[in-house]
Amino acid sequence: MIGFPLLLIPFAIYNMIAFLTPGVLWTGEIYKVPLQSGVPWTATVGDAFLVFALLMLMFEFIKSASHGKSFVEHFLSLCLAGGVAAEFWMVREAGNSTFLLLVVLCFVDLFAGFAASLRRARRVVAVQPVEAPPPPPVVRAEPVRVEPARSEPFTKVESASPRAEPLVKIDPGQKVEP
Repeated sequence: MIGFPLLLIPFAIYNMIAFLTPGVLWTGEIYKVPLQSGVPWTATVGDAFLVFALLMLMFEFIKSASHGKSFVEHFLSLCLAGGVAAEFWMVREAGNSTFLLLVVLCFVDLFAGFAASLRRARRVVAVQPVEAPPPPPVVRAEPVRVEPARSEPFTKVESASPRAEPLVKIDPGQKVEP
């Protein structure tokens, strides 16, 4: 029932009664209730029909409040309100105050759905911040002393030749001959 406007039910019932039983008067008396003031209150067929339509409107609001209306539901409510208004304007059987109040109910449903959707879109959701875990303890490491690698000593060997000799690598325990 997500994409189904509930006010379509009273609209369909009204059309079935109006077109299948043309002699029904919407102002026909159902019962009389004597009030304490002494005035009798008369309930009519149109009154009972409007009470039923108001109940459908209440269920439509409950349905809309619980999960919101989709674009399809807004579009169907707009089509229903337009169709009901057009039928009131052009069809002889729908030209009475009972049907006019049904038209009003359809437009109330349409605008209430729009207002609820706009309010839902503007609502700011407050989220409780998540506490970050405490940072790990800082461990200060003592610097490690690193001894530089020992290099082997280089010695310059002089020779009697006019040509200069390159540096020669000598082991510390090796004897050098002149």
